[in-house]
Amino acid sequence: MAQNNDFKYVLQDFGNIYIGARYTYGEMVSGDEMPFKWKAIVRHYFLKEVSPETTMENHIFFMKEEDLSYQTLKELKASFKMSVWSEEKGRYESREYKITDIIHNGELHGKMDQIVVEELHLGKLSLLSFAV
Repeated sequence: MAQNNDFKYVLQDFGNIYIGARYTYGEMVSGDEMPFKWKAIVRHYFLKEVSPETTMENHIFFMKEEDLSYQTLKELKASFKMSVWSEEKGRYESREYKITDIIHNGELHGKMDQIVVEELHLGKLSLLSFAV
């Protein structure tokens, strides 16, 4: 049985980490390719609020400001690359949104069925300076 592995990747450059948004939190914690500190953050903060079967793609649209997972992503200055349907152009456009923009943007919540969340973008400096 073939698995859907689109948007399941971990890429790094000198200053950033890019994590595919289709990983479940359980896969992140058990995956060897994930940075250790990110696994510790997921284990310590995210899995207290959501199931290990939850994906970031599903989780971000249901976060609230008081959630520890939202506060953690905000502190990490996390952003998400998304493909958003553009009515004017009649096609998907790739855009990057900060977590604060996603939570406070009612238009994105209204279009969440037409949005493809592609990846989480974390700065290595933010991850390094975050205390678990």
